[in-house]
Amino acid sequence: MNTPFVQILKITFRHRWAIAGLFATSLMIAVLWSTNISAVLPMVDVIFQGDNLTDYVENQLTSLQTELAENQAQSSALIEIETSEVNDQLWRLEQRQETLQSQQQWYQAALPYVQQYTPGTPFGTLLLVLGFLVVGTGLKLLALAANLMLVHFVAGRSAVTLREQFFRKALHLDMESFGENGSADLTARLTNDVSLITGGITTLLGRMVREPLKMIACFVGAAIICPRLLLLIMVVLPVLAVIMQYLSRSIRRASRRAMEEMSKLYGVLNDSFAGIRMVKVSNTHASERARLHRGTMRYFVQSVKMTFYNTMARATTEMLGITTVSLGILAGGYLVLNQQTHLFGIQITSEPLGQGQIFLFFGFLIGAADPARKLADVWSSLQSGIAASTRVMEVIDAPIRVTEPEHPRTTARPHREIVFKDVHYQYPSGPKVLQGIDLSIQHGTNVAIVGPNGCGKSTLLNLLCRFDDPQSGAVCLDDVPLDQMRPRDLRKRIALVTQRSILFDDTIENNIRYGCPGATREQVIAAAKLAFADDFISEKTRDGYDTRLGSSGVRLSGGQMQRIALARAFLRDPDILILDEATSQVDSESEQLIHQALKTFLVGRTCIMITHRPSCLDLADQIVVMSHGQVEASGHHETVLQSNDFYRTICGSEWSVTPKAA
Repeated sequence: MNTPFVQILKITFRHRWAIAGLFATSLMIAVLWSTNISAVLPMVDVIFQGDNLTDYVENQLTSLQTELAENQAQSSALIEIETSEVNDQLWRLEQRQETLQSQQQWYQAALPYVQQYTPGTPFGTLLLVLGFLVVGTGLKLLALAANLMLVHFVAGRSAVTLREQFFRKALHLDMESFGENGSADLTARLTNDVSLITGGITTLLGRMVREPLKMIACFVGAAIICPRLLLLIMVVLPVLAVIMQYLSRSIRRASRRAMEEMSKLYGVLNDSFAGIRMVKVSNTHASERARLHRGTMRYFVQSVKMTFYNTMARATTEMLGITTVSLGILAGGYLVLNQQTHLFGIQITSEPLGQGQIFLFFGFLIGAADPARKLADVWSSLQSGIAASTRVMEVIDAPIRVTEPEHPRTTARPHREIVFKDVHYQYPSGPKVLQGIDLSIQHGTNVAIVGPNGCGKSTLLNLLCRFDDPQSGAVCLDDVPLDQMRPRDLRKRIALVTQRSILFDDTIENNIRYGCPGATREQVIAAAKLAFADDFISEKTRDGYDTRLGSSGVRLSGGQMQRIALARAFLRDPDILILDEATSQVDSESEQLIHQALKTFLVGRTCIMITHRPSCLDLADQIVVMSHGQVEASGHHETVLQSNDFYRTICGSEWSVTPKAA
């Protein structure tokens, strides 16, 4: 069964030595747990009877000798009778004889050591037993410390691997996936959900290993004393299993809903903080607080459900646990107080149990009940981890639409032309965007793409960057379809400057160097000078190129951000420069500087720009007008101006310069 949680456990079990160590320490804890409980026997049968261990062993040998003689006498009396019933009785007597002889040999072998190394008084024996308990507890705590460290090491390393796999996969998802999930949802899965998985792994490898082993060790001890009595009182376990299975499904369902609500909370926070200027100027603080309140209340409702189911699991476990112990005390007490060997006509023991044996049996039952209670406490954590694993693996296992070709091809640099051949594209969750695009762009040409909103301009550029592939048709570089090129090789030829500059919380130098990690400081400064960014970087920032920009470049103006983004594009030395409304939100001074930089940089390169600003069209050799996912007009400025109404509307009376193509 290859469930999402099992897939994650496969990652966990790569740390074989740590896994082996935590299982070994868990086993050691379980053995020491049951061994410490076994100290009840010498307390009751030896110390509180006024004996020492030597007296106890000698009394046991005497008792065994007497029982062996009685057993031998019974066998001798029955040996000459030939019936099936007698034969069965003889067989049982022989088995009993072998058991008694084995016990006798063990006590005889132990007697010299007991006489030599154990105290000769009851009080001395008490000190020995207490010392044994202290040492055993100390060893158990050392094993527990090692176990906890190993568990957290394995869980932590698994979380690191899982987050890296998730992030690696998220970076390769198509753009539509980011639109469907949103960055807030992906962030919630990467942080909150992986943390829940880590908690589930910690629970599984920690208490879910330690506590069952402690229970098994106690059950083994109880079975050694009286196996049939143990079986009799375990009739409640199937009931517990059925109830826990139902509660597990409910906890997982509530956990998944809680995680979905947490993702929505991330979205509310992202929206509010990213749009903080609009929130302030619109005086919408109250409505944003109300949005957050509604989200937190929905999450609260799901968390209350989880708490309820977890409480039910704990209450059920404790109730059935006390029922089991009570049945054991009731049945065992009846057998000991009445010196009986049968219950309801069923033989439970071959001989009446002693006080020490029954108290030890009760001790083992109580010792098994405590781990069961602890398991109930962490059951919710495990179920939450299982639910979270589904959400995380949904992303990791998501199919990638943009794949590497089996036999990649390449083309010369610089290329000769970019060709769109009958390109059709439809977003998986939306309408058709491109319908039969045919377009050729020669190398060294500056192309301006204009058109109303939603006509497919940005989608066309997304296909050129191979953020996705068309449903039909092909986008080619020379005669090589882009889906036959490695995305990495293709994108080395491309630089992109968008309407909203993408800057990172790093230094100005590292923001310009982004995508070119090997660039020197001198090359960074040269690119900044070419983009007319060096002056304000050197004169208007606190630490020059070492100035940190803050999240999304909040310390810079829009024009300054665009010039840094342009410097980054220049540093890549691309064959193809894509400008997606790159000057739509900058002031006229910044726009003039950007145009001046582009005129110098674009010589011998291909530039494709999406723009509606007449001043930007001065840079264009070719105008492409799009409408309803099709190319409506294409050509030089004058040709398109005469033939296309939409283009005339854009130009209007603002056209004050003569385009290059005119």
